[in-house]
Amino acid sequence: MHTFTPTKIPAVMQKFSLLLLLALIVLACGGGEDAAGEAPMAKKSTKEPAAKEINVKKIWKVRCIACHGLYGDMGTNGAANLQESTRDLDYRINIIANGSENGVMTAFGDILTEEEIKAMAEYTMTFKKE
Repeated sequence: MHTFTPTKIPAVMQKFSLLLLLALIVLACGGGEDAAGEAPMAKKSTKEPAAKEINVKKIWKVRCIACHGLYGDMGTNGAANLQESTRDLDYRINIIANGSENGVMTAFGDILTEEEIKAMAEYTMTFKKE
């Protein structure tokens, strides 16, 4: 009488398992057919793409609000009160890009694009008290 040993899987079962795994991978990737409701690929335009609109409020909420607050006047961790600041745009661009000399302000030059940095500096100017 032959006894089955669970540690050895017959070669046929190994091949079947491999085929089943490959089939599942193909199905998971969509099998190359368009899913229902999925738009076909658009033709490439020869026109230059429009400049990406910068969402300064989103960047502010993600990067700046923790220290400067919603209205730029919170001053957590020694952050400047932007409502009272008299610094010009160029100074603000430099601080956002390179951080402050004393290390209080984080440098965002490697995180944000030049356009985003300028837009953020301009946005901080809107906090000034009139």
